[in-house]
Amino acid sequence: MKKIVLVSLTLRNFKGIREFVLETGSESVSVFGDNATGKTTLFDGFVWALFGKDSQNRTDFEIKGLDELGLVAEHGLQHEVEAVLMVDRRRRSFKKVFAEKWTRKRGQATADFSGHTTDYYVDGVPVKQGQYKAEVDGLISEDIFKLLTSPSYFNEVLKPDARRKVLLEVCGEMTDAEIIAGNKQLALLADIMGDRSLEDHRKVIAARRTEINKELERIPVRIDEARRSMPDVSDLDSELLQEDIDTLRGRVDAKTAELQRIQSGSELKTKEIRLREINAELTDIKQHVQAGGLQAVNGQRNLLIQLRGEASELQSRISSGQREAEQYKRQIARADSQVKRLREEWSAVDSLQYPVHEHQHDANCPTCGQALPDDQIQDAQDKALEAFNLDKSRRLERISADGKIAAAEKRNLEDALKILEGEFADLQAQVTSKAAEVSAAEATLQSLQTEVADPGDDPEYQAKQQEADAVREEIEQLNFAASDAISKVQSEIRLLRSQVDELEADKAKLTTVAATQKRITELADQERKLAAEYEQLEHELYLTEEFTRTKVSMLESKINRKFKYARFRLFEEQVNGGLKDVCKTMYNGVPYEGGLNNAARINVGLDIINTLGEHYGFSAPIFVDNAEAVTQLIDTKAQLIRLVVPPAFGSLPEEVQEELAKQYGGYDEAKAVWRDKNKRLRLEHKDIQEAI
Repeated sequence: MKKIVLVSLTLRNFKGIREFVLETGSESVSVFGDNATGKTTLFDGFVWALFGKDSQNRTDFEIKGLDELGLVAEHGLQHEVEAVLMVDRRRRSFKKVFAEKWTRKRGQATADFSGHTTDYYVDGVPVKQGQYKAEVDGLISEDIFKLLTSPSYFNEVLKPDARRKVLLEVCGEMTDAEIIAGNKQLALLADIMGDRSLEDHRKVIAARRTEINKELERIPVRIDEARRSMPDVSDLDSELLQEDIDTLRGRVDAKTAELQRIQSGSELKTKEIRLREINAELTDIKQHVQAGGLQAVNGQRNLLIQLRGEASELQSRISSGQREAEQYKRQIARADSQVKRLREEWSAVDSLQYPVHEHQHDANCPTCGQALPDDQIQDAQDKALEAFNLDKSRRLERISADGKIAAAEKRNLEDALKILEGEFADLQAQVTSKAAEVSAAEATLQSLQTEVADPGDDPEYQAKQQEADAVREEIEQLNFAASDAISKVQSEIRLLRSQVDELEADKAKLTTVAATQKRITELADQERKLAAEYEQLEHELYLTEEFTRTKVSMLESKINRKFKYARFRLFEEQVNGGLKDVCKTMYNGVPYEGGLNNAARINVGLDIINTLGEHYGFSAPIFVDNAEAVTQLIDTKAQLIRLVVPPAFGSLPEEVQEELAKQYGGYDEAKAVWRDKNKRLRLEHKDIQEAI
């Protein structure tokens, strides 16, 4: 087992303690002092030096000393705690120094507070925070260290879930198979759960029970709604209804056949056929009477169409020629403009004269600078004049050639325009002549149309028309008589069909009632099945709860065997029969947090530390606060730091009072010295400790 022992603990300016050195000599010791003299502060300083928290696991506690108003009593101090430990016979020291940081800005006479600094030392060597933490963690983890150094930490600082976790870690979890094997009633539970865990199966049961409850609540409502929706069919008989429906449908068929016979009367058909024949004969007479006149009209109409087409073609040719003439005129204008421009250009070039002053040659040689002979100078000037005249002649020839081409193009365009204008006059004459022909043809057509014979004047046509009128009148009389008969039969058919519809509606009621009764039966069957399933789920739930109770009994027994005094309750039964996870510590049946005295609490805490120390293979200094409440601490292998409020002088044993009176010169003097000592922390002589 790895063992850590506190050799010394030095506090300077820490939580109101100016300076105090706790020298233990690696042994268990007792620290005496009245309340508020700083006993708990020793434990706070020890935990802060290692983990940066106080004994209650808080990081935001006040390190500096405070005055009566709760303000910092004195600024500028260094707040130090140094813990010297013996770790498996190796001496280690851990020191932490917390100080204010004051900064004086340029131009200011006084410094301003700008924060805090913390310095770290391991075995006297300054280190960074990370290295310091790593060295501490190398001893033991923070959580385990706190469990092993304070008898109250497990029961008063840890939450129930964390306490359960520690206990289960110490005793080891139990498998479902082990628990089922411990209770014969649970034999079927393994098959029921299958691959699911107990907790998952309980969730499945809970979800399914909720679902079944909802369904069982809804089914009676559905049955009631179905019953209330059923029509009253107490006076209806399905077979009688069907017989009446068949009888009425037979009557409908008979009336329908009668209607068809009336609508297809033979005399009426004969008259209609005769009327169609008379109309055909009238058409033949009309064609015979008008045959000659219509032929002439049709011939004249065709001639008029031809003449109008020819007139339209002539007009199109004139429009096309006009567009072509406009194009010729635009081309002639462009050619005329080009001729004028070339004439002006020829005149400008022809008027050019040789510029003598611009072509005077230097009389000196450009190479040697000597004067040139007169004949060479004249020869150069003659050549320049000749080149000028040659260039002018060529330009005039080019302009003349371009002008001739432009003038010829203009003449050709003007000739073409004259020819086209001549054609216009001829076409216009043709259009005028054709228009006269069209007018004459229209007059002839109108005359021929008036001369076509009217078939109404023909005696044969008139006689046939009279016969047609007589047949129409006879058809109307027959239709009128048949219409009354048809209306009567159709009315009877509608009445019969409405009676059939009423009977069909009654028959549908019977069908609806049968379907509803079937649905009610299905819902009742479903209700019985759900009730049976719910009962099965209740049994499964009972098995899971029995499993939990068995587990509780076995687990609590297994855990409690690990401890000498402390006992633990990990579950509580609820009003509804379920179990709630808890973690309550008890001693002799009394709960730790309800009625257990301080002495029992401390010894129970030490018992827990002993078991946890064995489990983790580790022991650390145990700070026992309020140790004066315990007459006898249970045995422990770890170092004990007892924090004791000493008794009043009068409650000391008489032999101790006598010894102190001898030592200090009388009882009053001994009482005064005793009161003065109790106002500050101190390590007392071993004999006095044992006597107290």
